[in-house]
Amino acid sequence: MDNNIREFGTKINALIQGEEITREEARAMFRQVLLNEQPNLQQGAFLAALTAKGETPEEIAGIWDAIYELDTVPVTPTVPQPLVENCGTGMDALKTFNISTAAAIVAAADGVYMSKHGARAITSNCGAIDILESVGIDVECDTKLVKRSIEKAGIGIFNGMSTRIHPALARILSQIRFGTTLNIAASLANPALPQYGVRGVYSRNLIKPVTLTMRNIGYRRAIVFHGLNSDGTKGIDEISTMGKTFVNELHENGEITSFSINPEDLGIQSTEEHALLSSTNRKEETLRFLRLLTATDCSARHEIVCLNTAPILYLVGKARDIEDGFEKAKRILESGRAINKLSDWIREQNLDSKPGEKKLERLLEEVDAK
Repeated sequence: MDNNIREFGTKINALIQGEEITREEARAMFRQVLLNEQPNLQQGAFLAALTAKGETPEEIAGIWDAIYELDTVPVTPTVPQPLVENCGTGMDALKTFNISTAAAIVAAADGVYMSKHGARAITSNCGAIDILESVGIDVECDTKLVKRSIEKAGIGIFNGMSTRIHPALARILSQIRFGTTLNIAASLANPALPQYGVRGVYSRNLIKPVTLTMRNIGYRRAIVFHGLNSDGTKGIDEISTMGKTFVNELHENGEITSFSINPEDLGIQSTEEHALLSSTNRKEETLRFLRLLTATDCSARHEIVCLNTAPILYLVGKARDIEDGFEKAKRILESGRAINKLSDWIREQNLDSKPGEKKLERLLEEVDAK
């Protein structure tokens, strides 16, 4: 054991000196972290050193290998179209509301099969799992129930911090309050292995390595981005309506192209930061989430959800480009299909859907009352 600890420490020191490790070395080291075979200090030092050095696509893929092989309960939903995931790494500078969660529901309302993989709030006010639990979805279920929901409702979410999905990750994630390679690799460990992905990252420097990692682990199509606020001093893991967004696109042939999105080019006036921040009151945040899906909120929140739905529709061929996807997302919300899709989701991602359906009904009554 002492030799194992010493060897692990030697590799950490190499990372501190700026040396890279191979995909297999990263896999072997993170297996030891998952199995809790190293002292907590060394586990944290490994992740911190890797992040400070700047993780390579091979290193991220190695950690993903360990998570998927050792700590993921896999499923294979049977769906007639490509399975898509959308999420962000979190740990960005602005604590926005659940943009990607709302965007996934809007896309699913247009017939896209969505496989979400999310977590409870760690540094933000309300994570994807928190908000979906609040509206009546069983977020502590096993992978089989999520699989059923994807197949029947067209959308489901795996709780990335549940021991029923990733037995060891919850321990590690609950102890970290800063962005690390794990935020990238763990968020990619979707039990359903979707081959189409829309992903926001907390740093512009991560766009290229994350795109390359997604190609390395089997994604066929992907869009990876980092958005900025109006003066470029802060970033978000979403396509921004405040300022410029930098984007990489992975094509079917493996080619990667880069472009940027400016909200003004789509007729969107630059949004103030405060309009996108999440509330510290979970109940109020839940009601605001439902106002979005019922199209009773057509504010800046409405626009950024539509903008982040656009790449999903584009990836699967339901939109010609981002602009077309943005306009189509607005029509989906206005049609009422998004809130109907949430109802479908509650019905399918519950062993007994009646409590969840009643919860949503009560919440919608409050939305109507206001």
